[in-house]
Amino acid sequence: MDYSLAALKLLCVQLKDARESPSQNAVTLGGILFQRVWLQGVLVSPPDDDGRLLLDDGTGVVQIYLSGDFRIRRWNTGVFFFDFWMYVMVVGGFVIRTDDIPVIKVHKIVDLSAFPDREAMWYLEVMEAYKLFYQPLIEDFV
Repeated sequence: MDYSLAALKLLCVQLKDARESPSQNAVTLGGILFQRVWLQGVLVSPPDDDGRLLLDDGTGVVQIYLSGDFRIRRWNTGVFFFDFWMYVMVVGGFVIRTDDIPVIKVHKIVDLSAFPDREAMWYLEVMEAYKLFYQPLIEDFV
């Protein structure tokens, strides 16, 4: 993983335009190289035994994969750490799958359910990042 490449703040729908980069172990979105994405959304499936869940951000769905460390974490109540309908922030490696929904291999996941304004703010953050950083690079690429 090349941590010099930024984790792009994206919506699930934007991941459909990502393409594999032939020259590096990375993905490209309109000329922007990246390996990791930053998404926020609602967990719409309970975790399976392999640590896979579905995340819906209102524009699409991605599968997130929790490593063993995340799967064994529990609240003090003994309930699974990440539960159905939680609003979460996820940062992780992006994997393109040709005939299926994309996968995010989780590096960081945070429960934001206690902050109901986070969802509305997220769309503004993604729009700001796009307009300030991504759009100029994409326009130069095209």
